[in-house]
Amino acid sequence: MANQKEEVNIPKMYGKQCLSSKDDFIKLYNVNTNGLSNQEASNRLNKYGYNEVKQSKPKRWYNYFLESLFSSFNCILLGIMTILFYTDVYLSSPPSYANIIVIAILVTASTFLEFFEEYRSNKAAQKLKDLVATTTTVIRDGKEVQIPIKEIVLGDIVILSAGSMIPADLRVLEAKDLYVGQSSLTGESDAVRKNVNSEISEEDLDSISDLDTICFMGTNVISGSAKCVVIKTADDTYFGKVAHTITVGKPKTSFQTGIENISKLLIRFMLILTPIVFILNAWKHSTITAFTFAVAIAICITPLLLPVILSSSLSKGAVKMSKKKTIVKKLDSIQSFGAMNILCTDKTGTLTEDKIVLEKYLDIHGNEDLRILKHAFLNSFFQTGLRGNIDEAVVARGLQNGMQEYTSKYKLVDEIPFDFTRRRLSVVVTDGEKKQLITKGAVEEILDICTMVDFKGEISPITNKIKDNIKQISKSLNKDGLRVIAVCQKNDINYVSDFGVEDEKNMILLGFIGFLDPPKESAKSAIEKLNKAGIRVVVLTGDNLEVSKCICERVGINSKRILSGAEVEKLSDMALLRLLRKTNIFVKLSPIQKARVVRLLKESGNVVGYMGDGINDAPSLTNSDVGISVDTAVDIAKESADIILLEKDLHVLLDGVTERKKNIWKSYEIYKNGN
Repeated sequence: MANQKEEVNIPKMYGKQCLSSKDDFIKLYNVNTNGLSNQEASNRLNKYGYNEVKQSKPKRWYNYFLESLFSSFNCILLGIMTILFYTDVYLSSPPSYANIIVIAILVTASTFLEFFEEYRSNKAAQKLKDLVATTTTVIRDGKEVQIPIKEIVLGDIVILSAGSMIPADLRVLEAKDLYVGQSSLTGESDAVRKNVNSEISEEDLDSISDLDTICFMGTNVISGSAKCVVIKTADDTYFGKVAHTITVGKPKTSFQTGIENISKLLIRFMLILTPIVFILNAWKHSTITAFTFAVAIAICITPLLLPVILSSSLSKGAVKMSKKKTIVKKLDSIQSFGAMNILCTDKTGTLTEDKIVLEKYLDIHGNEDLRILKHAFLNSFFQTGLRGNIDEAVVARGLQNGMQEYTSKYKLVDEIPFDFTRRRLSVVVTDGEKKQLITKGAVEEILDICTMVDFKGEISPITNKIKDNIKQISKSLNKDGLRVIAVCQKNDINYVSDFGVEDEKNMILLGFIGFLDPPKESAKSAIEKLNKAGIRVVVLTGDNLEVSKCICERVGINSKRILSGAEVEKLSDMALLRLLRKTNIFVKLSPIQKARVVRLLKESGNVVGYMGDGINDAPSLTNSDVGISVDTAVDIAKESADIILLEKDLHVLLDGVTERKKNIWKSYEIYKNGN
């Protein structure tokens, strides 16, 4: 969580841009809603520079050199050298430069060795990071294109959807149920709604939390979609103005803490031992001789080559891991990657093929019915948010069944995007005569909003018996490994002009669709090898119990004890921690519950890795010792991760861990032989 101190005048910086109506804003700032031309964008990029905050720009060579020169150990030696100037040059006759030259050579050698290794390794890491650079969608020359975030310029029209990173400070021009996570700036865990026209007055404008038409660089879209214009970039953004007061990212890893503690211990030991040696020798020898001997002891104690060995081994490890399809974004994470003893992962795509196929479309009695597929197709085809594998599978199956005509016959009227609280998505479509609200989502959540059922065109009230039968059919499909989603609709909505979550009620249940996502053939052997390597695999998923249990049993994960999100919510940290020792599968978890499980595992002394690629994985990726994602992940997941896999396969991860363990042993041998 960020720790921030507001040091900018919010009303002055954003007041006019926030409070102006959409039309006034467009006229006032001469906004081209069709986007910039490539030539105009290129001119602005040359004029204003890249969209990079000063604190996050790549370091220059002299930054690395100064850091190497003034390391904690070198500072001690430079201090000793200063004293020697006084004793061996100023006080001595004739002056002696021997000791000073020896220390100068050691400091110079240590500085240049560390500088070259650190500079080279960070250059290599930067090249690797560029392979998985985060992009954003903008309109250029009237077309939507993907460009790197750093190439965003003032006036660019940006298209946002669920999972998008906010690339700069933006003014919202169009929005549909847009909710943004601002915890990196404000510390607030709740998503904030953003509007086209502000709902606050100038008197209420005090902090960035009040700005309801402005999206800030460094935040991310939780749900909804929007079209925005860039109003500030780089250091002119709010993030850029207060970057020195914002702590972004993870707390220090156990590796970083350990290195710091070792360094402090050695320096304390030296500061204590050196005066003792000096005092003991001063009884029998001259002050100069005793001091020289004490200085020699201090030099011997100082592990000059330790930083060099660490940076060298980490950088070489990063390069070798890249050959194993594992990209290291943060060098310090390599040690945690190798020391990891618990791997938390989602089920979809990691344990399964992530090639979802729509297998069944059934009415409320479990009979195949194309009407169910039609409504699911309309929902998936016309939704404008982040289209997932489920939507792709529905659209593909619909097109196979000749539903291409519906894409032109129907038009999208409105949309209520998916979020992780409702666990459903709605679209409003019309064929020119009537409007339909079509909703699909988790079975229990859909049942909660339905009061009627439709069976072969006949509508009747939903009863407990019908609900129980639906749940039984759904559970039976789940046991066969199928993921089930319910579909419902509402027709009497011609009088409604603006739709929202409150309209998802009194709906008519149509049936459900079943998807098959079979387990990977390689998953079982990978999990066995991970277990042999001392890494326990824990599954954290939002899916239901039956499907998760079926998949986990097939890949060899112990499923005797399974905890649900509802059970996790009721448990105290202490009680949950006890259950964590014997539980490997957690189902129907919210993003916050996933992050809580990861945090507790980490606090109990484990080195925890988390593998995820979705919007809901970002908190857990940040909470873990080492966040692992894939190059096909959503922007916020890639940005939060320490390590990127070029294939979503546990064998790729296993290869990376194995390479890291080899690297640790080689580093130990180098250090042992050097001492």
